[in-house]
Order: sequence, then C-alpha cells, then structure tokens
Amino acid sequence: MQDVTLIPLTVAAFAPFGQVLEVAGKPDKIINQGLCERYHDLAEIDIVDGRAGISLFKAEPRTLPLTLDMVERHPDGSQAFLPMSLDPFVVVVAPDAGGVPGRPQAFLTTAGQGINFARGTWHGVLTPLHAPGLFAVIDRIGDGPNLQEHWFDAPYRIVAQQ
Repeated sequence: MQDVTLIPLTVAAFAPFGQVLEVAGKPDKIINQGLCERYHDLAEIDIVDGRAGISLFKAEPRTLPLTLDMVERHPDGSQAFLPMSLDPFVVVVAPDAGGVPGRPQAFLTTAGQGINFARGTWHGVLTPLHAPGLFAVIDRIGDGPNLQEHWFDAPYRIVAQQ
C-alpha cells in the first residue's frame, strides 16, 4: 500500500482542484454599519442541468491513518463543503489521467477553512476527524446521474505529516 502524506491546505496547492473557502487577506467590503467584513464570491459554483442547493451532511469522524480505496467525481456540478465547526478535516483529490484518477493528494484543513471542488474533480469522501462532522454542502440538485466512482486496484494509505 502506497502512503499519501497529508499536507496543509493552501490556496495555491488546491487551485487545480477548486477553491479554498476562508477568510484571508483584506475583505472586499465592510458592511452592516462597519461591523461585518465581506469576503465576496469565493467559490465558482458550476452547475449543469439543475440548480444549486444547500444540504447538510453529518459524517462519522475518522482516524489516521486512513485507507483510500475509492474516489468519486461529479461531472454535472461543483461541490462546496463548509464545516459547521472549527475542526480540521481531510480533503483528498486526484488529477484526472485520461478519465481515471491519477495519484491522490491529501490536504488537512485548518479552523475556518472550507473547500469547493471544481466540477469533474476526482475526490475522496467527506472525512472529518472530529465530531460532530457537520457540514453545509452546496451542490447540484437535478435529475439524472451526477456521480462516477473509481475503485483503486491497490488502496492508498493517508498518513499524517511526520
């Protein structure tokens, strides 16, 4: 089993797969009588043949190391995950290699970070490390299939940085 080491989630490292959703840098606007900073339009919501919807997901916490035997993608819509707690979670992605996933990469978020997978991005399942594992998810709502799964011949193991 090949190891994939978790690395910190950064805007630059995640850019090929989507957007990091976080409060960083200067706000775009100060609103609400000067009491609120607005960080505007952070995710590229990309939906085909449907509409964007907001759902809540509650996932079981996992522990490291993790076995990664499957990734999935959604060809008809981006998918944003916004944690409803300040706990880190694992984000696994893989580049597309001719219609199948290439070697996976694994990121560890910090408090206050969410992500938006670009439409068609190979990614692992929702992987919180702490309870409650509650996330707001913005993704495609519509008819027809929007899920492709790929099972690896040999699983990977996601491990913490030493």
